[in-house]
Amino acid sequence: MRARDLAVEYETVGLDSDALDAARLMAEHRLPAMLVLDERGAPKAILPASQMIKILVPGYVVEDPTLAAVVDERHADRLCEALKGRTVRDCLSFSAPPPAVAAPDDTALEVAAQMAQIRSPLVAVVDKEAPGGRLLGVITASHLLERLLAAAT
Repeated sequence: MRARDLAVEYETVGLDSDALDAARLMAEHRLPAMLVLDERGAPKAILPASQMIKILVPGYVVEDPTLAAVVDERHADRLCEALKGRTVRDCLSFSAPPPAVAAPDDTALEVAAQMAQIRSPLVAVVDKEAPGGRLLGVITASHLLERLLAAAT
């Protein structure tokens, strides 16, 4: 199996996309992460759903989770207001590594190694020989696992 055969269409967002819209897209499609593209359409970052949730949780609750019990439901229901007026760029972690990018001819093992190395839920497949590099699709960890399991039976 080659990366080009494993790649599927996947939702992407730009750095300046609305964060609330990106969160809705993640929730609607039950995505573990979003592939963030730069102004040229090249993979720039991976925004995990867990990072979006972290932004919703007040900092004092992240530092001391026991404080979550004192936040009433009325306030908890308004957590997504933290995303209003923010862009995807604002939601990215400064310490996040660049996204894993596979070449179309990379093997399933090469893709798996990249995922494992940076603990990424997805890998972008980019044809760098195409003008400007062309995103062919994305390989998610669950899709890769599914294909590897199918090959094992």
